[in-house]
Amino acid sequence: MNFFNFSINKILRRELSILDQARIRLLYYGLLLATIGLGALFLSVYLQDLHVMTITCTTVLVAVLALFKYLTYKPHWHTISHLLLIIGTIVNLATVFAILQDVNIITIQIIILVIVFSFYMLGQNWGMFYSLLNLLPVLIFMVMQYDHNYFIEFKPEKADQSTTIIAVFANFILIIFIHSHFYSAFLKSIKQLKDNGEEQTALNIKFERAIEKAEKSSQVQSEFLSTMSHEIRTPLNAVIGMSNLLLMNNPRQDQSENLEILKFSANNLLAIVNDVLDFNKIESGKVVFEKIKFNLVDLMQNICGGQIIKAEEKGLLFKLDIDSTLRRKVIFGDPTRLTQIIFNLVSNAIKFTSQGSVWVRVTCLEDRHNNITVGFSVKDTGIGIKKENLETIFEPFTQESITTTRQYGGTGLGLAIVKRLLELQSIQMYVSSNVGEGSEFSFNMEFPVSTEVIAQPKERLAMPQQQRNHNEEQQPVIAEIEDPGSSLRVLIAEDNPVNVMLMKKLFSKWKIVPTIAENGERAVEIVQYGNFDIILMDLQMPVMNGFDASMEIRKMTDPAKSNIPIIALTASALFDIRDQVTNAGMNDYVAKPFKPDELMEKIQNLIATV
Repeated sequence: MNFFNFSINKILRRELSILDQARIRLLYYGLLLATIGLGALFLSVYLQDLHVMTITCTTVLVAVLALFKYLTYKPHWHTISHLLLIIGTIVNLATVFAILQDVNIITIQIIILVIVFSFYMLGQNWGMFYSLLNLLPVLIFMVMQYDHNYFIEFKPEKADQSTTIIAVFANFILIIFIHSHFYSAFLKSIKQLKDNGEEQTALNIKFERAIEKAEKSSQVQSEFLSTMSHEIRTPLNAVIGMSNLLLMNNPRQDQSENLEILKFSANNLLAIVNDVLDFNKIESGKVVFEKIKFNLVDLMQNICGGQIIKAEEKGLLFKLDIDSTLRRKVIFGDPTRLTQIIFNLVSNAIKFTSQGSVWVRVTCLEDRHNNITVGFSVKDTGIGIKKENLETIFEPFTQESITTTRQYGGTGLGLAIVKRLLELQSIQMYVSSNVGEGSEFSFNMEFPVSTEVIAQPKERLAMPQQQRNHNEEQQPVIAEIEDPGSSLRVLIAEDNPVNVMLMKKLFSKWKIVPTIAENGERAVEIVQYGNFDIILMDLQMPVMNGFDASMEIRKMTDPAKSNIPIIALTASALFDIRDQVTNAGMNDYVAKPFKPDELMEKIQNLIATV
């Protein structure tokens, strides 16, 4: 602030509250009024030749002018208020005890002025302090004067009536000005609070509408994903299912190669769809982590068992190194999500490595008997990642470069899913990489340990290559089940003719002839007049959907019909599909495209419990 500034506009800042701005204005105009009043008093007492009063007025006038200049240079209203109250208190007490040696209307005005000014400017605590500092000594003086106990060797000065009139008038002007100014400020502040309240209410209404709109948008997005999932998965189900059926019919070598390509392409498309749906589910916060018992060694061998074949097809050395202390431990956690994490990391390592090796290490870092900390590491000798790209590779739909995407393919969602799954468990991913030398992804995860001790796990990865290839690659997807129950009475509610044909062919392999219902309403009618051991219910059908049909079946009075196990067949991507299926009275669900042996296992388990 310029020292020669005298304008109030330059010391009022917009960020100040209404009351603080009012305090600065009060000081600015109040000091000007006080200067005028003190000037008039100075002339009055000077002309009456009252030396002490003249010196007092001069001193106070100089102090007021100095404070006015300080205010326009640095508007520290809090400090200036204290200095003014200290000056006022000294003048008041000096007037009562020495100059006038009396309490008159001017004294009362000064006390009122101090009380009002201190409370408005400095708040309750300082207001009380300065009020008592001025009031109590005056009361003590009045008591002493009443008992005639007060006497000093100083002759009091006596001013004429004109001086009293000037002082009374000036004090009343200041008191009225303070009250008027703060009354206006309080009204303005209340109006601002009211306006802010109305604005806040309007914002709350807008916010509620925005939340409602976002919820509707989220619901629409979920429904869209469900619909698109159904539309994409349904033909994929037919393609993959028919490929499996054709591969079981001992095709010629050239036909087998074509079918394998067809099946591989369909599975790749399905993997992309699953990645997108999984990422959307994770981003929406709908992921719930399970706490179930599993053996980490078995899980890692299952994950890497299929990956080692891909690595060897590329001529890569694949090594799985598991800490021996983990072999006989049963831990609690979410094996599905852990599989997703490890599978994505290992798949990436194989995809971006053209020669060399892929090394997966699982190490027990800390064993506290009831808890263990396990370190996971996936290291490769692939293309590596530039340091400036180490953060961006975890962004969704992002790979290191366009060239990488074109050369290696993929959606760029794998690492994004891995990172989000780890972050949801408050786990940090560590990456070290050198371009042309390879990369290493690692993280540490803590697991509760079960008291259960298991037998030594099988060394799947130690199997000879030929035997492993036979067991894991050449084994058909649809296992030939000798007689899972040729007498099973199965009702299939499905509207898609391709899926109906697929299901018929599939069940014919198990020597089962299913009954087909083209929609939910027809399924309810067939159940009313027939007896079945199991119902496979598609969820999205015309006339009546699978949810409504299941609820109608559960309402039937005959327990033999209302208690028939129902398995939902769904290609839906809705996050709460399991809850919807359960609420509709269905026993379980299988996602399309499904694994035939998984479907048969669920059928047999449900029939066994009836």
